[in-house]
Amino acid sequence: MSEETLDVEGDRINLVAKALSSKTRVKILKLTSEKDIDVSRIAGMLGQTEANISAQIKILETAKLLLSRYEPGMHGVRKICSTKIDTVIFKLK
Repeated sequence: MSEETLDVEGDRINLVAKALSSKTRVKILKLTSEKDIDVSRIAGMLGQTEANISAQIKILETAKLLLSRYEPGMHGVRKICSTKIDTVIFKLK
């Protein structure tokens, strides 16, 4: 995956800072920066429920740190997550 920088300023600083304040969310970003991965696999790797991981992913999506798409799975659709962000720059001015 290509590496990208996210420049954050204004009102978005608090939103992105909050998203990065959780160890679980940072782990999710690290996992999804290595390869695209589905919610159930993330939950298994982190030893957490799919419901909790889905809630954490929603916060990361809102902060524009994570992208998701849906693909057909064996039992319906799977939510696949990825990130290309490897650097976040907070601009205070």
